[in-house]
Amino acid sequence: MGNGWDSSALAWIQSMGEQGDRGDWGRQHVLDPVMMERVAAGGFRKALDVGCGEGRFCRMLRAAGVKATGIDPTAPLLEVAKQRDPKGDYRLGRAEQLDFPDASFDLVVSYITLIDIPDFRAAIAEMTRVLKPRGSLLIANLTGFTSACASRGWVKDENGEHLHYPVDHYLDEFSFWLEWSGIRIENWHRPLAAYMNAFIDNGLTLKFFSEPAAVSGAEVHRERQRRVPWFVVMEWQKPAARKSAAQRKSG
Repeated sequence: MGNGWDSSALAWIQSMGEQGDRGDWGRQHVLDPVMMERVAAGGFRKALDVGCGEGRFCRMLRAAGVKATGIDPTAPLLEVAKQRDPKGDYRLGRAEQLDFPDASFDLVVSYITLIDIPDFRAAIAEMTRVLKPRGSLLIANLTGFTSACASRGWVKDENGEHLHYPVDHYLDEFSFWLEWSGIRIENWHRPLAAYMNAFIDNGLTLKFFSEPAAVSGAEVHRERQRRVPWFVVMEWQKPAARKSAAQRKSG
């Protein structure tokens, strides 16, 4: 049965819009401003977008002057990425086994893709491996209290008013199926601590953390975001390479 991405690819592409569109509401009004602010602040030159999909964020990186390579395990998404960005570098691949040498990129991006990856610990280890010393791993992800019951969503009264967003089994790790706009894909819930410990175990240092609110868009959607923020953005930095004994003596 797979994770649903091959059968959902067309609906996903349609939800992301055409060449010049900025994507769905959460990306456009919540995540893009924060993600691009971190990209601009880092002065990065060479990036890997893990789970690049139809290439939307790779195109944004290139527009910002960053040379971007995108990988994704879903061939139909990559085909559209190449059509929309013929000069771009898009490759079939999985986060758990990256086909790049150590220290290849000064920026690795995971833009709402960790929730798609069954072995996220292996993926984080691989993303760390291909980072250059002092490079950054830039993460956008669902918050744990939304993924804990994302398949249920808001509990409403008979008038359709939003009453609360339930949280259950938060400390467990489990998969669930999420459906919207013709898309049906398998996602994974993990508590925030599971992700944080994986980054720490790989020697990374937290440089930036935010649970961003919407900065634009319709007020009704912005108010709902304030009640239950869906996203977290983190930037983790790889430490500088250690000098050898000979280098320390000569320095």
